[in-house]
Amino acid sequence: MSARSQAWFPVCNPGGDAAPGRFAAPLSRRELMGLSLASVLGVSFSGWLPRLAAAAGADAAKRGKSCILLWMDGGPSQTDTFDLKPGHANGGPFKEIATAAPGVRISEHLPGLARQMNDLAIIRSLSTKEGEHGLATRLMLTGYAPQQAAVRYPCLGSLLSKELGSEESDLPNFVSLSPFRMADAGFLGPNYSPLSVSGASDDPNTRANLALEDLAPPRDRGEKTQRNQFDILRFMAREFEGGDDSEAAKAHRASYAKAMRMVETQARKAFELNEEKPELRDAYGRNRFGQGCLLARRLVERGVAFVEVTLSGAPGNVAGWDTHANNFDQVKALSQVLDPAWSTLMEDLRNRGLLDSTLVVWMGEFGRTPKINPNAGRDHFPLAWSVVLGGAKVKGGQAIGKTSDDAMQVADRPVQVADLYATICTALGIDYHKENISPEGRPIPMVDRGGEPIKELMG
Repeated sequence: MSARSQAWFPVCNPGGDAAPGRFAAPLSRRELMGLSLASVLGVSFSGWLPRLAAAAGADAAKRGKSCILLWMDGGPSQTDTFDLKPGHANGGPFKEIATAAPGVRISEHLPGLARQMNDLAIIRSLSTKEGEHGLATRLMLTGYAPQQAAVRYPCLGSLLSKELGSEESDLPNFVSLSPFRMADAGFLGPNYSPLSVSGASDDPNTRANLALEDLAPPRDRGEKTQRNQFDILRFMAREFEGGDDSEAAKAHRASYAKAMRMVETQARKAFELNEEKPELRDAYGRNRFGQGCLLARRLVERGVAFVEVTLSGAPGNVAGWDTHANNFDQVKALSQVLDPAWSTLMEDLRNRGLLDSTLVVWMGEFGRTPKINPNAGRDHFPLAWSVVLGGAKVKGGQAIGKTSDDAMQVADRPVQVADLYATICTALGIDYHKENISPEGRPIPMVDRGGEPIKELMG
């Protein structure tokens, strides 16, 4: 597996009492810079706080649509999930089962998704060129080949949250429920980076509460004291900025305003999964991925534009989807985590009237070799593999494209990454021809040139 960076989440630091009027004289800029605003606030937002400048999702009805990315770290085997080849030597032992969509068949270990297939569309003919984890991840999460020019391309979450987000919400536009990140906001800058939640909990296999407990002030800090501390923070920020209207100053103001709103509102209790019925939490699965999918529903319900949930392991699985050995036991274990979480998410979104406004994307960095290696595993394979889309009025109940009988190549309707990105943008009501301007003044299209929406999926 490729090297991964650790994603940090908010931690609470002790802070002293403070109240307005305690400074006998105005502070200089140097003195203001020397003070710890975080200690005055009582909460430290680690690496995330400076990146909240323009974050926030407006209410779903006001903003329109949201996207949930289900990221399968390591590269999922299409031949053992959504494009089985029964009867062929490359097919493996898994059986395929019928789904709610006539003629569409998938793995026997995804029975919940089989029932949801009328709202899901499988793209079986994606073809890419990157077979190394890091390069392939950046390709799939940005839509651009990483070796193209010296450009730091923004990731999908940053691109979409910039288009769909609003500055009026108490929550960030982009939340990542992933223990690591391999793509960021790129040239869009820190204003469009995610709030990263590691998924830490006392017992991740059973509770997996994913709570941001550090939004709460210390127990000995009352509401009045907290208000006073916020007043001091605002005073210090005004003095520090001194009328500066630069982009950096604006980002600084927005960052702290967003952080204070999250503390003051407790992020509208979005992260308090214990508000949900135990039966629903059980249905999603009492694990980080399952509870992450439930949290994703709570976040889009509150207007968050983009949520990323990663499945990188399962009980008895130490390699995630990077199944070079013992592929079939590993994929079965992962499927038993994936299926209840994803199928319950689809049903939950539908029941709450959110499915038409929420696009769900399932993908990894590449597929796995159809040929089974001597270790009963499958290796990296970017030439012909599958992704799945659902919701946001995507025409479900179908499989787009086809691979050959041995699954080694695309036999019909090849799809490129740019086509996938154009399809995602179109489903969310975004003009995929739009360009963002890099710091050097260079126009960068949201979708790499040549990409076109998959017309069969568009309503």
